[in-house]
Amino acid sequence: MCGIFGYYDFGKKTMAPDKLAQMGAEIRHRGPDGYGCYHDDSAAVGLGNQRLAILDIDNGQQPFFSDDESIIVVQNGEIFNHVELAEELTADGYPCKTTCDTEVILRLYERDGIDGVSKLNGMFAIAVYDKRIDALFLIRDRIGEKPLYFSNEEGRVIFASEIKSILPSCGKRKVDFQALNQFLAFNYVPPPLTMFEGIQHVLPGHWLKITRQGIEESCWWDLSQVTSEKHSEEEWIARFNDVLDDAVRIRLRSDVPFGAFLSGGVDSSTVVGIMSRHLESPVKSFCIGFDDPKYDESPYAQDAADRFETEHVMQKVEPNLIGLWPMATRHCDQPHGDVSFLPTYKVASLAAEQVKMVLTGDGADELFAGYDKYRHFFTSQTDALLDEQFQKDYLDNISLFTKEARLQLFSEKLKNELGEVDVFDVVEPLFEKAVDMDRINQALYIDMMLLLPGNNLVKPDRMGMAVSLENRAPFLDYRMMELAFAMPGNLKLNDGVTKFIYKKAVTPLIGEELAYRKKQMFTVPIGEWFKTDLADMCNDLLCSDQTTSRGLFDYDYVATMLEDHCNGTANYTREIRALMAFEIWLREFSDYLFTEEEA
Repeated sequence: MCGIFGYYDFGKKTMAPDKLAQMGAEIRHRGPDGYGCYHDDSAAVGLGNQRLAILDIDNGQQPFFSDDESIIVVQNGEIFNHVELAEELTADGYPCKTTCDTEVILRLYERDGIDGVSKLNGMFAIAVYDKRIDALFLIRDRIGEKPLYFSNEEGRVIFASEIKSILPSCGKRKVDFQALNQFLAFNYVPPPLTMFEGIQHVLPGHWLKITRQGIEESCWWDLSQVTSEKHSEEEWIARFNDVLDDAVRIRLRSDVPFGAFLSGGVDSSTVVGIMSRHLESPVKSFCIGFDDPKYDESPYAQDAADRFETEHVMQKVEPNLIGLWPMATRHCDQPHGDVSFLPTYKVASLAAEQVKMVLTGDGADELFAGYDKYRHFFTSQTDALLDEQFQKDYLDNISLFTKEARLQLFSEKLKNELGEVDVFDVVEPLFEKAVDMDRINQALYIDMMLLLPGNNLVKPDRMGMAVSLENRAPFLDYRMMELAFAMPGNLKLNDGVTKFIYKKAVTPLIGEELAYRKKQMFTVPIGEWFKTDLADMCNDLLCSDQTTSRGLFDYDYVATMLEDHCNGTANYTREIRALMAFEIWLREFSDYLFTEEEA
C-alpha cells in the first residue's frame, strides 16, 4: 500500500521539482516508509511514490525501472498473485530481482505490454511510463479498491492517489454542481465525477493511455460480462468455499505484522475463521465497542474471537465521535453522508498500534445481497414491474433526496446552473449493461459499480491510510466477484433471507449464531444527537450566515426539515447528515475553492 502521484505535460513544460515533491508530501500518510520520484525534465513527465513497506522491505523502493531504464513503474496497492506470476515470468526469461510485487508489474509489462494487467489479482492503482513510445498509462483495479484521480487542464495531466495531492499544482476551482446533485441523490459522489470541477476518477477496471496526441481510455474488465451459470446448491457452496479460501490465503502474504478487523458479523467472522486455518500463530483481531448495546457489536466479536482463539483486542470508545468528522472529511477529499467512517477510523487506529495490514469483510454485502434494503425492496410486487418502472423504483430506493426533494431543496440559482436534476442517466447505462441479469443481480450490479467505489471502498482506504494501515478484502478477489455474478440472485436473497447460499456455506465454519444473527450497521445514534448535543453544530452548519450566503439551497426548506426532525414529526437523519457533510467539506477545502465572488 502506498500513494502515487505525477504528471505528463503535452507541451513538454516541466513542473517545478518542489511542486512534484509537494505532491508526495500531501499524501505521506499513505506511505511514510519512503519517498521515490522519477522526473524527466526534457519529456516533462514525473512519477512518484510514497511507500508503505509491506513486501520485501529492503528492496521494494519505488519507482521500479527496466534494465535499460526505458520503463518506469509506480503503484499503490498489492498484487496478491505476485508469487505465481514471478515464477511464470522467470520461466519465460523475465526474472525478478526482488520479491516485491511492483517488480512483477514491471516484468509483466515488459513481456505482455498493457494487456498484462488482466493477469493481476489484486487491488491497485498503477502508473507506467514507457519512454519507447512516450506514453503514460494510468491503470485502476477492477472494482476501485485503490483510488486514482487526474486532472487534464492547460495541456497537462496531473494524477495522484488522493485529490489533495493534485490541488496545490492546479490552482483553485469551482464546486462541480453536477457532482453536488449526484451527492445529494446518492449520499456520495459516484465516479467518475468529484466535487472538484475538472478532477475525475480513473474508472475501476479502466486504464488511460496518455500520449502527446491526447488521452485514450479503455475498459479492461467488466463485471457485466460474466455469464450466468446453473449448479446445484451443493456445487455452489463448494465453489464459494474454495474460492474464498484461496482468496484469503494469498492475502496473507506479508513481510510485516498483520491482523483482521472482527465485528462478529458473518463477513469478518468468516474471514478470520479462514485465516485461522492457514496461520500457525493466532490471528490478531481488532474491534471497538460502545456502552450502548444497540450499537455495540463487541460481544459478538468476542464470541468469534473465542471460537477461533484469536489474539483479540477490543477497545470501548465514546460513541460521539463527531469531533473526528472534519479530519475524516479532509482525508476523504470529498463529503460523505456516511458517519460509519468515524468508527472505522477508530478501529483502524487501534489496529495500527500493532500491525501494518488487516483483512476485512468489505464487499460481501454488495456481492451477496447482505443489506436489509434488498430484503425490503424485493417483494412479490417487484417481479410484476416493467423494466423501466423497476429501474426507477430501485433508483428511488437507493436515493437520499429524490428528484422531487432535490427540486425543493435547491435554490433557483443552483437549478439554473444544473439545468436538469434527474440522475437516472447515472444508473441507466449500468442497467443497460446488466440487461441479461436477473433483477436481484441487476440491483447488486448497480451497487457494485456505484456504492462500492463511491463510498464503501473509500471508507477502508482513507480511514486506514490516515493511520498508514493497509486493508485487504478477500471477497473482492476477482474470482469471487465473477463467481457471485454467475450465481442466480435467488441464491443470494431467498424468501427474505439475505446472503442465503453464503450463510449456508460458512455455517460449518462460524456456527449458526454468527452466520444468522441480525445484521447490525457499524454506526452511531447521530440522529438523536442532532436534537440535543449536536444542535448547535447543526444550526451552524445548516443555518448560519456563512452557510446561507452560499445561495445553493432553499434555506427555509432546510430549516423546516431540521425543525421537523428535532420535534419528532419526521426522521431526516440521513438528509441532515449529508447537508452537514457538504458544509464541512466546503470549510475544510476553502483554500482550494473559489468563493462566490471569485467564481
